[in-house]
Amino acid sequence: MKILVGLYSPVAMWNIPATHVDRLRADFPHHQFHHATKEEDVHDFLREADVAFMAEMRPAHFAAARPLRWIHSPAAGIGNMLFPALVQSDVVLSNSRGVSADPIAEHVLALTLALFRKLPLVVRSQAARHWAQDDAMAPPPLRHLQGSRVLIVGLGSIGSACAWRYAALGADVTAVRRRPDQPTPRGVSRVVSDDQLQQQLPDADVVVISAAQTGRTRGLIGRTELSLMGSNAFLINVSRGKLVDEAALIVALTAGLIAGAGLDVFEHEPLAPESALWTLANVIVTPHMAGFRHDHWDVVTALFADNLRRFDRGEPLRNLVDKGAGY
Repeated sequence: MKILVGLYSPVAMWNIPATHVDRLRADFPHHQFHHATKEEDVHDFLREADVAFMAEMRPAHFAAARPLRWIHSPAAGIGNMLFPALVQSDVVLSNSRGVSADPIAEHVLALTLALFRKLPLVVRSQAARHWAQDDAMAPPPLRHLQGSRVLIVGLGSIGSACAWRYAALGADVTAVRRRPDQPTPRGVSRVVSDDQLQQQLPDADVVVISAAQTGRTRGLIGRTELSLMGSNAFLINVSRGKLVDEAALIVALTAGLIAGAGLDVFEHEPLAPESALWTLANVIVTPHMAGFRHDHWDVVTALFADNLRRFDRGEPLRNLVDKGAGY
């Protein structure tokens, strides 16, 4: 088979090292691998590719990919691939869900603790050589997770990994998921269906967005949902930026309708320099880094290799995506 490895980005960490492509070549000598390092490399080879190992598949790509039978994404999120032509096709789609669940959950916890303990304020004060004890003790008060109420929206691998960590520190965790009748992960006190999201928002001290981006979840948190959150509540988003109405979020943060936000994902990335999110004192901006781990490419490549062996043998793939559901 002919396999396109098209994992390239202007951001260095999201480029698969050539050594890992060479490892695939050595492990699968009966297949032909093409390592695309720029956009121009993709279109020509897609016309012949049976398999694509890519993070993004746009309609123009797909239109050229006549022999394509299987796409594997190195990420969990595959929302950008769910356009009608691909969804309606016979092309199989798999992803890397679970690979980044632990680092993302730790990142979520770090953002929550930093906001609860006013670390952005004290870091700015440190840079100014200002002893900020009075500032840190001014309202709103310092918070701690013991006894806090956490609402996790989306209970896949990331939401589940967040839940038990919050619970281990004494938080009470409620989760929103599309199918609440599924087994409840450890650390979760109660699970409700997604049509009950609005009823849960007023009681939450922290709202964590970890749901997949689908047609149902785009714009999930908008003006109405933000208005239902308490003025002492924090929003954490590590899913996809398009799940949150960014303009409505800025209004809510500026007006003090919610206490603050920890954001690793944005509607448009990189975040524009003129965005108000950069300078709001109650916001922590991280550059879509929560899912990266020191052995990222080792783990991601190993998962693809395992699935490639399964594909060769005609066995079920790991992390097969339901293209209709979107995850």
